Amino acid sequence: MFNPKKTLRGALYLMCSAMLLVSIQISPARADEGMWLPMLIGQKIDRMHQLGFKLSAEDIYSVNQACLKDAIVHFGGGCTGEVISAEGLLLTNHHCGYDQIQAHSSVEHDYLKDGFWARTRAEELPNEGLTVTFMRRMEDVTQQVLEGVTDTMDEKERQTIIDNNIQRISERTLQGLDKRFNTVRINATYYGNQYFLYLNEIYRDVRLVGAPPSSIGKFGGDTDNWIWPRHTGDFSLFRIYAGKDNQPAEYSPDNVPYQPKYHFTISAKGVQEGDFTMVYGYPGRTQQYVLSPAVEYLALRSNPQKIHLRTLRLEVMNREQAKDQAVRIQYASKNASVSNAWKKWQGESRGILNAGTIAKKQAFEERFLQWAENTGRQEYITLVPRMKELYEQLEPLQFASEMYTEAILAVELLRFADNLERQVARRGPQAALPLAQAFFKDYYRPIDREIFEILFAEFHTALQPTPHLLPSAASAAAAPAAPTAAAPAKAASRVAPTAPTAAASAASAVPASASAHEAAPSPEEIRALAGRLFSTSAFLDEQQTLEILALDSAQALELIRQDVAFRLVHPFVEKNRNDIQPQITEINRRLNLLYRTWMQAIMEFDKDRVFYPDANSTLRVTFGTVSGYSPVDAVVYKPVSTIEGIMQKDDPNHFDYNIPQELRDIHAAGDFGRWETDGTVPVCFIATNHTSGGNSGSPVLNANGHLLGLNFDRVWEGTMSDIEFDPSVCRNISVDIRYVLFLIDKIGRADYLLRELDISQD
Repeated sequence: MFNPKKTLRGALYLMCSAMLLVSIQISPARADEGMWLPMLIGQKIDRMHQLGFKLSAEDIYSVNQACLKDAIVHFGGGCTGEVISAEGLLLTNHHCGYDQIQAHSSVEHDYLKDGFWARTRAEELPNEGLTVTFMRRMEDVTQQVLEGVTDTMDEKERQTIIDNNIQRISERTLQGLDKRFNTVRINATYYGNQYFLYLNEIYRDVRLVGAPPSSIGKFGGDTDNWIWPRHTGDFSLFRIYAGKDNQPAEYSPDNVPYQPKYHFTISAKGVQEGDFTMVYGYPGRTQQYVLSPAVEYLALRSNPQKIHLRTLRLEVMNREQAKDQAVRIQYASKNASVSNAWKKWQGESRGILNAGTIAKKQAFEERFLQWAENTGRQEYITLVPRMKELYEQLEPLQFASEMYTEAILAVELLRFADNLERQVARRGPQAALPLAQAFFKDYYRPIDREIFEILFAEFHTALQPTPHLLPSAASAAAAPAAPTAAAPAKAASRVAPTAPTAAASAASAVPASASAHEAAPSPEEIRALAGRLFSTSAFLDEQQTLEILALDSAQALELIRQDVAFRLVHPFVEKNRNDIQPQITEINRRLNLLYRTWMQAIMEFDKDRVFYPDANSTLRVTFGTVSGYSPVDAVVYKPVSTIEGIMQKDDPNHFDYNIPQELRDIHAAGDFGRWETDGTVPVCFIATNHTSGGNSGSPVLNANGHLLGLNFDRVWEGTMSDIEFDPSVCRNISVDIRYVLFLIDKIGRADYLLRELDISQD
C-alpha cells in the first residue's frame, strides 16, 4: 500500500491520461460534492437553503439584474478574483499576483520581501499583459451547436458541422461588440453531449495596489503546502481601471477606476463549525466519470513513478541549496514547482487507495453491465469492454510520454536546448532572448548535471520493458556534418570555434546503448556522456548563446542544431512528439467518442442522480459547511487556525517560517485592534467545498452572500477530490477575511483601503 512517508523509489506505479484518466465514485452526488453551473444552480438551491443559505438562485446568477457573478473575475486566466469595492478594488491570492509583484520588485524596491502598498491612486502599478475577465452571461446552445448532426454521419463530418456551427454562433453573439474586449467561449460538457456559451468581457488595465511581505503571503512555504493547519496570509490587492465611459480600455494614465455592477460586502463576523459556505470561481479541471482502469493506472503506476523521479530531483536540489545561499535563492521557485505536484500526487494516491475508489468504480461498472445486458442494447453491452481495451493500449504509451517529460525534459539544459530551437525556428533569434535570459538567471550547472546522470539512468530503466517506445540507437547517436555556413565575423571568435567542437563531439556523445533497442547504458557510460555534455555545449555559456541569437535565423538554427545538447535531446523529443503523442491522441479521440455514449448510458442507468459537469475553467458554484476533520486515528483537526499558530511556527532560522519582526511585536503587544476575536486573530479556515486548481483566489461567501475569505488550497488527504470527493477528508483551505483586514490595517497601515470597503457584522 502506498506510504507517502517512505522514500518513494520503487513505490506503486501510476498514471493520469492527458484527457481521461481520473475517477469518481459513481453514486448520487452528496450534499457538498459538485461544481455547479451558475445558470443551473436552481437544481441545488433547496439543498443550499437546508444548509442555511438565505439568498435565491437569481441572486447567484441573473442576466436581468446585478448579482454575485458580476463581482467575480477570471484573474490572468489561471486564478479567480473578486471585486470588493465600488471603485474596482480587486482581491485575489498572493500566489496569483506573485508574478506581477515580482516583476515590479528590484534591489531598491523589494516588494516580495517588504510588501507593497500604494498610498495614492497614482502609486498603483500597471501590469502589462494582465487581464481580468467577467462572465456576463451563459447560455445552453446544445441545439444550435448540434444542428444538422445525425446519428448516421461519421465523426469527421459531425465535428466539421459542429465547428462551423460554433463559429457562426460566436460571430452572431459578438455582433456590435468590440472584439478587443469581448470574447465568446463555447464549451462542451459531458463529453460533447451538451454545449454552453459564455460571453466574456475583458479588462486590460489592472494595477497592483497592495501585497503583504512574502514571509506572510507565503508563510509556511512548501513545508506547509497542502497541509492543515495553515497560517498563510495568501492575498494581494489590485484595481481594475476602465475608460471614462466605464468600458474596457487599453492601459492609459487617463483611465479611471472601474465601477462594477456588483461588489461584495465583507463579513467581519467570522466563521464557526457548521456555518454555510459557498465558493464561486473558476476551477480548472476535474474528471469525474472515467472508468476504473484510468484510476488504477493513476493510483498504481503513474503517480508513484513520478513521485519517485521528483524525489530524486528534490534530494539534489535540497542538498545543493543548503550549501549556498545564492543557489537557494536561484532554485527556490524551481524547487517549489517540482515539490508542489510531488506533494499533491502523494496525497492524491493515498486518498484514492484509502477511499477504495478503484473497487467502487469496478463495482459500478459491473452493475452497469448487468443493466446493459437486461436492456439488450448492444452498444451499451459492448461499451465498457471496448473502453477497457483502449485503456490497455493507452497505458504504456502514456507512461512513456510521462517519462520523457519527467526524466529527459526535467534536465534543464536539454529542455532549454529544445525550447531554444523551437522558438528560433518559429519566431526568430530575437524572440528567444527572454528565454535565454531567464535560463541563465537561475541556472546552476552542478545541480543539473547530477540530475541528468540520475534521471537518464532512471528513464532507461523505466522504459526497458517497452524498448519500442525509445528512440532508435541510430537516431540517438547520429551526428550531422560540420556546419556549412560560417558565423559572421563579429561572432566568430566565440561561437564558431565552440559550436563545431560540440558538433564533432556529438557523434560520440550518446552511447549506442542510450536508446531503445539496446541494453540500458551503464553508469560509466552515463557519467562519460554527462562529462561531454556539460563541458562542450555552447548553451552553458550565456555570452556564446547570446552571440548565436545575434545571428540571422538560418545561421542561428544551424549552430543550435549542431550543439551537443540539442543533438542529444532531439531524438527523444521527436520520438515522443512524432510517434508516441499521435498514438495517444488517436486513442483518446476514440475514448472520447465512447465516453459520449457512456455519459448518455449512465444518465439513463442512474436516473435519480443529478450529474454535474466536470470543471473546465468556466465559472462554477460549490457549497458546503465549515468543518474540521480526522485524517487518521486519534487525530482531529479544528476548522479555524489563529495567529497563535503563526507564533508557534515562527523560526528566524527557517526560511519558510521567518515572519516580519513587526508581526512579532504586534502579537507581543496584543495590538489586534477591531480584528480581535476571543483574544486572538483568526487566520485560516477549512470547509467542505468541492474545489480544484483555478479556484485559487475564489471568494468564500456566507449565507448572506458576504465575503468570509479567499480560497487558496486543499488539504493533503483530500487532494484526490478531482477524482473522488470524500466528504470525510476533502476540505478546501481559505484565508480568513479578518486576517486580511488585520494585515491591511496593522502591517500595511493602509486604513484608507479599509474605508473603501463595505464591512458588515453579518
